[in-house]
Formats: sequence, structure tokens, C-alpha cells
Amino acid sequence: MKPRVFVVDDEELAVRRLVRLLDATECVEVAGTATNPRDAIARITDDIAAVFLDISMPEVDGFAVARKLPPGTLIVFTTAHDQHALRAFEVNALDYLVKPVRAEDLARALDKLARRRGGPRLTSRVGDRTHVVELDRVTHFQAEDKLTYALTSDESYIVDESIAALEDRYAADGFFRIHRATLVRLTAIAEVLANPPRVRIKNRDLVLQVARDRVRALKDALG
Repeated sequence: MKPRVFVVDDEELAVRRLVRLLDATECVEVAGTATNPRDAIARITDDIAAVFLDISMPEVDGFAVARKLPPGTLIVFTTAHDQHALRAFEVNALDYLVKPVRAEDLARALDKLARRRGGPRLTSRVGDRTHVVELDRVTHFQAEDKLTYALTSDESYIVDESIAALEDRYAADGFFRIHRATLVRLTAIAEVLANPPRVRIKNRDLVLQVARDRVRALKDALG
């Protein structure tokens, strides 16, 4: 299925031109457009893969719109000026296109979109910065001090969702809840230890507690 994208620009002519270019690629489905940034915020849902977003708009600029979009939404900024480029990449934009958008630049952005969508991903937002984390890098999720972290072999990222919500979302991707505060990728488990029950994570000097009432289910899940 083609990724669904949304176009936001306060200039109607710019919207129409970009939609024509996007349609011509046959790589994406244009799910909608908006010339009013507040309207865009209300209409962009979490099934939108990417938003082509103008930066210089009255009242609400593109950076403010980006902060209001669903987690995981990829952003391709579009603007007639290039002085915003550094700030765009500081908020982890997928790409930055100068208007009038050229077909070859758009193709580059769509190629990045295709590569980024190669597998499930999640986002971590800290202030104005957004990090996109490929799910296959995550060994486990941990709740601590009212925050939830996604941990990879070498980094940790704050995520917005609770452990329960992450369990619902990623159980089908091989994650198993071993404790009320811990969700682990089954393939990241190197060893199950006893007395007390724990698991050792592959490629890390890390051992995680397993709730006693989850031991049997964990062993069944591991086969």
C-alpha cells in the first residue's frame, strides 16, 4: 500500500503544484491538503506517513504545526527561503525542499521516506527535538520515575506511551511484558535466570527482573 501524505501550504498555487508533482511520482497517495495550518493540525491523523509542510505561514508557522502532529509523522519542510534549513534538521525533519520544488529534489525526499518506512518505528520527543527510532533496534521498554524509555544496545529514548499501550501495540512484533514496568523483545533475550527470575539481554551487560507470575508465560513465549 502506498504511504499516505498530506500537503500544507498557505499558498493554494503551491499546494496544487506540489500535489501534481506527488501524483506524477505514483509513489504516494495524497490523502489531503490544507492552506490553513490550524485546519491541518485538526485533520492530520496517525495514518498519515508524511507531511509536506510549508514553514513561513501566518499566525502558525510550520515548526509549530510539526510539534502538534501525531508521534511518528515524518516531516518534509518546504519553503521559499533556505535560512531555516539548520533549524529544520534540528527537529529531525526527513528532508527540506526549497520552493519551487524540483522533481529531482522531491524524488530524493520520497526515497528517504521509502527507506525510513522499511520497518516499524517510534518517535522520541525532547523539547523541540524529535528522534525517530527504528523498532528493530529496541531491546526493551522500561518505565521509571513516571517516564517510559525505549532502550537500544547503546542509547535510551523517552517515549510518550505507557508500557501497557506499548504492549498492545508491539506484542505482534515480538515484545513480551515480563514485569509491570518492563516490556522486552523476545529475540533480545540471551538467557532466562532463576532465583530470582531474571533475563539477560544480548550484547549488553544487563539483567532485568521478571515477575514471578510471568515466568511460565515467558518460557512458553520463548518456546
